[in-house]
Amino acid sequence: MSSHGQASAEIEKISSPADFEKLARDADLFGWWTPDEPELPRNWTKSTRLAHVGIASASAFLASLTSTAFAPAGQSLHAEYGVTNATIATLTVTIYLLGFALGPLVIAPLSETYGRCPAYLACLLTSVCFLVACSQATGVAQFLVFRFITGVAGSGPAVIGAATIADLIPKEERGAAMAVFSAGPLLGLVIGPLTCAFIAQHLSWRWVFRVLYIATAAVFIPAFFFMRETYTPVVILRKVAAVRKKTGNPTLYSEFDSHDSAVRTWRHAIVRPTKMLIFSPICLLLSIYCAFVWGLLFLLFTTFPAVWSKQYGWTQGISGLSYLGMGVGMAVGGVGYGLITDRVVERDSKAQGKPWSPEGRLLPMVWCAPVLPAGFFCYGWSAYYKAHWIIPILGTTAVGFGALLIMMPVQIYLVDSFGPKTAASALAANTVLRALAGCFLPLAGPALYASLGLGWGNTLLGFIGLFFCALPIFFYRYGESIRKKYHIEF
Repeated sequence: MSSHGQASAEIEKISSPADFEKLARDADLFGWWTPDEPELPRNWTKSTRLAHVGIASASAFLASLTSTAFAPAGQSLHAEYGVTNATIATLTVTIYLLGFALGPLVIAPLSETYGRCPAYLACLLTSVCFLVACSQATGVAQFLVFRFITGVAGSGPAVIGAATIADLIPKEERGAAMAVFSAGPLLGLVIGPLTCAFIAQHLSWRWVFRVLYIATAAVFIPAFFFMRETYTPVVILRKVAAVRKKTGNPTLYSEFDSHDSAVRTWRHAIVRPTKMLIFSPICLLLSIYCAFVWGLLFLLFTTFPAVWSKQYGWTQGISGLSYLGMGVGMAVGGVGYGLITDRVVERDSKAQGKPWSPEGRLLPMVWCAPVLPAGFFCYGWSAYYKAHWIIPILGTTAVGFGALLIMMPVQIYLVDSFGPKTAASALAANTVLRALAGCFLPLAGPALYASLGLGWGNTLLGFIGLFFCALPIFFYRYGESIRKKYHIEF
């Protein structure tokens, strides 16, 4: 275990009294000399911290919106380039998620080594460049390459954002901020196709990407001028390097200095998310659950245009409105969870006579996870029998509500369980599995519905969802002991 790994304790522990006593005893040990040090990210003004949370949330929202905005416009591109293969047609939408799966393995751990701010700026700038490239693509192969790279860049804000919130806000208070951050990407999945369907119908599919790169550039500009580093170990390392240079004292050091080579540090950081998936049952099983749910959402997104046009005769633009039901469900779930999560954890801890425990984050998931399979049953059979369109829309509303109250508690639980030091890597592990499922599970959608029909096809998916409902109950009861038994050393 490297000295960097030994010293990188959670932010909650960095500012403990023991640390400051240690600083006082060692003249060459450089760090924060008082717990109220204004440069410590958690001591920034509330407006500054909220501004950083806002930039992180906007970046993640746009990355998610980009993943699905093209879904209703895909038919226009397929017609322009003569795409008839169903797999290639689906990949024009989902290949973004393949990049989204690979990006976190590099971006998230590097943000824990070199800082959050450089990662944000690099990802946002790369996204702008390759969204421009997508809008100018002259062939399907070229388009797929550009969209894949856009996905790699988009994955950064999605996983770094939650870690940024952990950097800035104490765990007892971060529930609402995490709820807002987590709801953004989920709502982005719905708002993208909802708004861009009409853009594609009345302008062209290229204008979808023009709108996206303009919006992403609008977030990049304030990030470039106003964003500061939030990861405390990196802030301290930069400050001690500046003081060494200014004072000419080469013996100054910090608890976060590493004697490893840059290559070894980088390799260690890259391995971290994979190590979490292999050695942490909590990270692995909950990530598999999230991956299944994420894959289901993208299966719906890629099949909605065909289902609504075939079953109900809706146009391309009107079909985009079908995503609204899911968006309403996510919005209701996000607002509700944000309002109650911190209070639920506090009351659960008091009821059990325990100190603050992250397992309380899972209680709303225990209550609401069955809503998702119920939504699939409703959507599948009502669409199959061509019931009034409001019935399948209500089914997708339930799907959106259930999906949000599965994925949001998992993300916050992982952040609280692993702490700020490795929060980005934990979410990277989660995001990798989610994105892979989102990329490949929709490829089975056309064959599934062709073989089983809308009714039994969605019933099968609903029953699998019911099976997963046991996971939050299990981890709520036994999560604390599992965390202690399978503690991972880095």
